[in-house]
Amino acid sequence: MDPVTAAEVMNVLARAFTQEPDGDGRRVRQELSALIGAETSAGSVESEVWRRAAAAPGDSLFRRLLADALTEAARTRPPLMAGLVRLARSSPRPAVQPRAVTGTSGGHGNTIDGAAQLYGPTVQARDVQGGIHIHAAPVPASPSPAFRPSVPRQLRSVPGHFAGRESELGGLDRLLVQKPGSSQLLVVVSGPAGVGKTTLVSKWLHSVGEEFPDGQMYADLRGHVNLGTEPAGTVSATGPAEAAGPATPTEILGQFLRALGVVSVPADLAEQASLWRSVTAGLRMAVMLDNAFTAAQVRPLLPGGPDGLVVVTSRRRLTGLGVDGAVFRPLGVLDPAASLELLAHGVGSRRTAGELRAAREVVALCAGLPLALCLASARLAARPRQSLRTLADALARDAGPLTVLEIEGEAAVRNALDASYTVLTADAARLYRRLGLLPVGTFDVRTAAAACGVSVGSAEGPLDELIEANLVEDIGPDVCRFHDLVRAHARDRAARDESESARTETLRRVCDWFLATVTAAEERLTPAQFTLPRDYLYPSDLPLPFSDDAGALAWLDGHRLDLMAFVRIASDSGWDDCAWQLVDAAWPLFLRRRHYDLWIEAHEIGLAAARRAGNSTAERQMLNSGAIGLDAAGRIDDAIVWYEESLRAARAAGDVRDEGQALHGLGACCRNAGRLDAAVPHLTRAIAAWESCGYLRGVALSQVVLGEIALAVDEPQRAVAYFTRARDTLTAVKDPHDTARALAFLGRARVCAGEYAPGAAQLGEALAVFTRSGSLHWQARTLEMLGESAREHGDMIMAVDAYTRALALHEVTSPADADRMRDRLESLERPPAGPSQEGVTSE
Repeated sequence: MDPVTAAEVMNVLARAFTQEPDGDGRRVRQELSALIGAETSAGSVESEVWRRAAAAPGDSLFRRLLADALTEAARTRPPLMAGLVRLARSSPRPAVQPRAVTGTSGGHGNTIDGAAQLYGPTVQARDVQGGIHIHAAPVPASPSPAFRPSVPRQLRSVPGHFAGRESELGGLDRLLVQKPGSSQLLVVVSGPAGVGKTTLVSKWLHSVGEEFPDGQMYADLRGHVNLGTEPAGTVSATGPAEAAGPATPTEILGQFLRALGVVSVPADLAEQASLWRSVTAGLRMAVMLDNAFTAAQVRPLLPGGPDGLVVVTSRRRLTGLGVDGAVFRPLGVLDPAASLELLAHGVGSRRTAGELRAAREVVALCAGLPLALCLASARLAARPRQSLRTLADALARDAGPLTVLEIEGEAAVRNALDASYTVLTADAARLYRRLGLLPVGTFDVRTAAAACGVSVGSAEGPLDELIEANLVEDIGPDVCRFHDLVRAHARDRAARDESESARTETLRRVCDWFLATVTAAEERLTPAQFTLPRDYLYPSDLPLPFSDDAGALAWLDGHRLDLMAFVRIASDSGWDDCAWQLVDAAWPLFLRRRHYDLWIEAHEIGLAAARRAGNSTAERQMLNSGAIGLDAAGRIDDAIVWYEESLRAARAAGDVRDEGQALHGLGACCRNAGRLDAAVPHLTRAIAAWESCGYLRGVALSQVVLGEIALAVDEPQRAVAYFTRARDTLTAVKDPHDTARALAFLGRARVCAGEYAPGAAQLGEALAVFTRSGSLHWQARTLEMLGESAREHGDMIMAVDAYTRALALHEVTSPADADRMRDRLESLERPPAGPSQEGVTSE
């Protein structure tokens, strides 16, 4: 018999996947058995079959038919077919690279090679006697920060009442099976509002999760927020527009990169996108981009490498992504049978069967939109004595001629929302309207209480009522959100049922609550930071959402976009003091998390607000802290302009401490720009100013920068003197982080001065402090100094170890520094040219 080609086998496999089995699948099984039973050349079929089978989703029709058809065929080709049967039945997770394992026992060789892929503990044996015990290695109690955090699994959960969509899910399965190995798969699922795009994609991605072992990312691009004609943040007849607006690629890339362990994200979009592609180049990862508005919003978010999957949902078709190889899958409304099933999930099958005609009318009036059906069923479920006929008549009376499909379903949803809204209690309806005014992505019971000016206890009941009515989504512990259309409806009801003064009061109450909460976090995280007075129109006594430092920083970071939205609203509403105070209170967020884009934008708004308010002290505060952000983001010339303005303002006000701050900033900027001669006079004057007003910590910080300059010009003894004084002062004022920085530099200076052993010991002490505090940036810097010191001392083993550890940290904090460290490792065999401080900064 002639050899069987890979194409012949794959044709049968394709038919097994794309066709429903006839009866018990006998025909498919017979065809495949006949082909595999033929005399084949070794390797002519096996690799292609394995590759296609391994790519199939674990619960797809392909695997089910494959397992059935190959059971009989395995008898004729055991080496190939037995492995395929195991693959089809076990649903393994393919790895990025295949591994070969070889062992021997009693003269018998055991080999796993070809496309075999192993995961976790694996046993291979010829004969087994007795029991087999498999032990997994324990998880370290304190994993090194150099390693990436746990694999992100960010997909939204799928509601239990999911119904229908078998055809759509099968079509997505086929796309994944047929995906070329040389390129990633980009799918755009589009359709009208409320049609269930997000739920469908979430359902499918959960079902194929094992195919993407490196993570599943999720981002809401907010593509249909703030698309009207009014400026963001204005208070109008329809309430404030969504201040956050559509998500920018910068915002989402920062979110994704941090989820993958990147600590220091570049400020520039091009750099962020490049880093994102580099980090994901070798990963099998799925990315869901929800609620996209334009192709341009999506394109920078596409990961690198050929093994990824990106699924985009949008109300628009996004045909512009066709040039990126996108596959388009429009999603229509549910058919009547699936719609009736979804309604029955919510109200009970007996109830729908008892009023089948009325149930079908409700389904028709909801036009197959899952959102409208869920809202209608929630109303019926909450009123078990109400008939379906009553609801059907109400929807028909309110809707009039059905024009749902012509306007993307908004009329049907509005009718269902109005029906749900009118039966709310007065307190729940009031909360619904006021939450609709807020420019926040998510909210909790404290936000709800602030919006209504009540206690947390008084807000819990109305919020629970909104959740039960499916008007608010409960997406986590004490975290809720609106669906886009529900938010628009709530805002519309606020415009109709709340006075203008009530709408303004709601915004200011929540704005003041944010200010109080952010200020409490600032006082906890940076107690030594000078805090300007706060002004509250509506003081809040609500409980704080955190109880320790870690919780305070996590809350700030998690609510940073909400915070920025209120900064913009306060500025647009003329609440200038509130605007700059919100920016001032967010200092620990900017300092610790370094979201450069938000840091700079916030201070630009805060500076303008402080100037409008005529508060010169606040103006200098905005200039100084904003300039630090500009310098950290690499915009050194802009930072110098801000510091020069601050210096003039401080001298005009006679504020010596602020004068010292501006001079120190100018010196640090000049040092970072390589203008060392210009840096020293600024720093010297800063020290003099701070000594005159008794600000010893500032004196020490300027001495650290002077010590760095001394090292850069190869004057280690002078550097030792600066760092020693700075360390002693910072220890006295109880600043452990900056004490460790001074200690690290002191150790490096002593090595450069010929004292290798004591200098290396001090570097080790500083490294221990940074490791305990989790400061990856300064761990990497200190390891770099240790490696350089060891290289100069001739200890190449220690130098390689320190550089390698520094490289691992730099890869998640600074791509540019990581490239520099690779160059250092490659040049270790070359003789050292002398002490070097390349790349060491005081930031």
